[in-house]
Amino acid sequence: MSIRTVSTRPFPDQKPGTSGLRKKVPVFQQPHYLENFVQAIFDSIAAPQGETLVLGGDGRYYNRTAIQIILKMAAANGFGKVLVGQGGILSTPAASCVIRKHKAFGGIILSASHNPGGPKEDFGIKFNSSNGGPATETVTEAIFAKSKSISSYRILDAADVALDRLGETTLGSMQVQVIDPVSDYAGLMESLFDFAAIRSLLKGGFKLKFDAMHAVNGPYASEIIEKRLGAAPGSVMNAVPLEDFGGGHPDPNLTYAHDLVEIMYGADAPDFGAASDGDGDRNMILGKRFFVTPSDSLALLAANASLVRGYAQGLAGVARSMPTSAAVDRVARALNIPCFETPTGWKFFGNLMDANKVTLCGEESFGTGSNHVREKDGLWAVLFWLNILAVRKQSVEAIVREHWAKYGRNFYSRYDYEGLPTEAANGVMQHLRDSFAVLTGKQFGKYAVQTCDDFSYTDPVDGSLSKGQGVRILFSDGSRIIFRLSGTGTEGATLRVYLEAFEADVSRHHLDAQEALKEFIQIALHISELQTRTGRDQPTVVT
Repeated sequence: MSIRTVSTRPFPDQKPGTSGLRKKVPVFQQPHYLENFVQAIFDSIAAPQGETLVLGGDGRYYNRTAIQIILKMAAANGFGKVLVGQGGILSTPAASCVIRKHKAFGGIILSASHNPGGPKEDFGIKFNSSNGGPATETVTEAIFAKSKSISSYRILDAADVALDRLGETTLGSMQVQVIDPVSDYAGLMESLFDFAAIRSLLKGGFKLKFDAMHAVNGPYASEIIEKRLGAAPGSVMNAVPLEDFGGGHPDPNLTYAHDLVEIMYGADAPDFGAASDGDGDRNMILGKRFFVTPSDSLALLAANASLVRGYAQGLAGVARSMPTSAAVDRVARALNIPCFETPTGWKFFGNLMDANKVTLCGEESFGTGSNHVREKDGLWAVLFWLNILAVRKQSVEAIVREHWAKYGRNFYSRYDYEGLPTEAANGVMQHLRDSFAVLTGKQFGKYAVQTCDDFSYTDPVDGSLSKGQGVRILFSDGSRIIFRLSGTGTEGATLRVYLEAFEADVSRHHLDAQEALKEFIQIALHISELQTRTGRDQPTVVT
């Protein structure tokens, strides 16, 4: 075995987004493309010789090939040990768990999250730091800077590592340990939740269905839900991870998790339904013919945290991304704990958790988590819900409606316009910014615009400033319309429109969100000139 130094040239398009570098598989398959970015990571993080690295991914196409390349590059760059998930599998929250438990220097996670997989579809790579969370903007900016000047990378000439067999092997002078991807994570879940109470719930005839969407959480849900908690065989559907996610789109929402939705809205629906995404960090929660919005889910977890063993001691605080509804804000006020509003991106929650300022956090994009790891965690949210249901012994719908009666309801919806021409999407955002002065004070039916801004955030821990995080149109009654360009796509631009209207009147809480927001949606389209500027009459996805 020998270390080779390979000459290379920079690629101009390796700027990490909110969740690392995401491109189509053929882009990553270009000679030197993946290697350049991995070397840029290693050069930027400057890990001392002999450190431990965690490595794994969501099992999508190109995952195994990339892992072999990264292992050989890690050996050539002085790492002493790599913990890699068996078969190359590690869910994103499990990777965070392993980094933290084994005190690794950091980890490389291979995932494009909820994006489709396959030979012509999406692939992604990101670095997580020693706290288990996504790299800070300082680190990702350093990686991008290095990628623009890179001239060579180092790689070990060696045979591939056997990824399907547990145990240790050597790669040059580096130790590679193939680990059970589920065990550390499952143990952590068992320490947080009352598995005995959940087992009792399931033995009492409570039925559930968990859709792993042929993605990474299949093995985790099968082990925890069916084996450890005793759910009936088949309670976990689409449980085998596939490189193309079975041809599906592994995004747990009402559009893409259609198999589960049909079951949960069918004649003989189970009591509880849930789904997770490609890399296991997102979740969707359903009751019997009843959908729980992610914003409501975060608020309900906070309001019921005292019922759950791992959180019974109380919450230090809560945090939500700016586009997420303000439902959790009112829970925080009732609990007399702080509530932080951050930009979209889990890394912003990491600082707050490391400083013990928050315990629970969440995003409207179906991501919820806590300080047990430094990533959002889909299966954790499902277990939290099951623990609450086991204690309260009510239906999902009854629990949500009681919550609305106490705190009021935030009617909420998100419209995604995917694959837009980048120029057209940017034009919508610039038009909105140019309209701030005209919009302020303007009346639209019963809604009066109080103020408009482009959201910025000063981190209360490290003082860093994040600008341009989304346009907010704020109304005098607390309602909001938000426009934001997403950083998770790989083609064109994704423009997201978030609509939120607060309703205190219990007699109106039964309304469908789309019906309740009907007037608001038209206001948003009028203000933004979205249809005219993009040529799109309908959104790609409505949640």
